[in-house]
Amino acid sequence: MTSEQPPPEPPVPAQPASSQPSEAAARPSRGLVLAVAAVLAVLLAVVATVLLWPEKEPAPLPPPPRSPSPTTPAPTPTPTPTPTPAKVVPYTFFPVGSCFDHPQQTKTVTKPELRPCEGGHDGEVVADLLLPDGLTETQLNKAVRDGCKEPMAAAEARQGGGTFYPLPIGPPMAQYQQGWRDYTCSLTSGTHPGTPKLTGHLK
Repeated sequence: MTSEQPPPEPPVPAQPASSQPSEAAARPSRGLVLAVAAVLAVLLAVVATVLLWPEKEPAPLPPPPRSPSPTTPAPTPTPTPTPTPAKVVPYTFFPVGSCFDHPQQTKTVTKPELRPCEGGHDGEVVADLLLPDGLTETQLNKAVRDGCKEPMAAAEARQGGGTFYPLPIGPPMAQYQQGWRDYTCSLTSGTHPGTPKLTGHLK
């Protein structure tokens, strides 16, 4: 005969941990509270400084400039013609305003030579012009004479009296065929030796 043993008692289940945080865990630490308070204090100080900072006073405006007192303009002196820089040309050619002696009036020269306009001289250049292309020798001489007519007449009219003679000087045919086109228009005081010379710039 066997003795029956009582069945073992079932194990008691463990009680689950409470899901509710403890009161100590829910309360923020003292250090965190002090840090937040310090940050808020700094922000308040910055805002107060910005709001209470005195505005800079604007700089005073400069006084308006005084208008200059009216003055009588000085008379403009009449310009004196001066020669432009000489152009290197292989025949007689002078810049406008240049004065010269010419063999027609001065026996001691064999070709036109530059002279100071303040001293005695035979003529003065009043215009420098350019010839067209394709001229024959006959057409070349006529083109020089015709081209000088207008500027020489205008220069003579500006003198307001006196006797002047036109003197156009152009390139020889050989230089023209080489491509030279410059020619000079002048007024002189005569056409033969012994004619009284000019003694100053033309107007």
